[in-house]
Amino acid sequence: MATHAVICRQVVKEFGSGETRVQALRGIDVDIEFGEMTLLVGPSGCGKTTLISIMAGLLEPTSGEVELLGEHLESMRGKRLVEFRGQNIGFVFQQYNLLPSLTAAENAAVPLLIRNVRRSEAVERAGEMLAAVGLGEKRKAMPSQLSGGQQQRVAIARALVNEPKLLVCDEPTAALDAKSGRTVMELIRRTAIGPGRAVIVVTHDSRVYDFGDRIVSMADGRVESDEAIDRGKAVAPH
Repeated sequence: MATHAVICRQVVKEFGSGETRVQALRGIDVDIEFGEMTLLVGPSGCGKTTLISIMAGLLEPTSGEVELLGEHLESMRGKRLVEFRGQNIGFVFQQYNLLPSLTAAENAAVPLLIRNVRRSEAVERAGEMLAAVGLGEKRKAMPSQLSGGQQQRVAIARALVNEPKLLVCDEPTAALDAKSGRTVMELIRRTAIGPGRAVIVVTHDSRVYDFGDRIVSMADGRVESDEAIDRGKAVAPH
């Protein structure tokens, strides 16, 4: 059994070549623990989104080693990697990316449908997840009939419907007001963290710090600090 959700060792990521080569990550060492919400913070362009994309198997590192849920990513390619991500990883983004022609329940069911779960079963399970995030009565609503906070909760239900072992969130509160942002973070904390499960949140929103267990600060493609958070006290990164 994996001892950590993610282990990165000397991870480097370069884009381009020659004079246009850009080194986005410069030897990252970091561990993501099960049972925790890890916040990844730092200025725009410091490599946060690149790092979570590598951790989640969406990008390949130029060099270094990444172990995801006990599997070495370099050993997985193509269809096997896609299936592994679909079974084990959920994604929540700043943009909700809901399909406008589908109901809330149908949107939340998409990951199950991709895995060839029978449609009726997929929509039923998605409806149960919508109820868990407080939107049970909105299961038949179209995205255009939902507020921004409600759409983000549908996106969270979609990310959680497979009960992923790793939930990756990229600026999940950036487009939300304070009340909706707090509701979203409470939902993520309540539904996505537990034994054998972990959450990574990229954020610029200091209000999110109340919900994290650890804060990893990045600058210029490197990890500058990795500290436990005294929950209940909003702390700013050094």
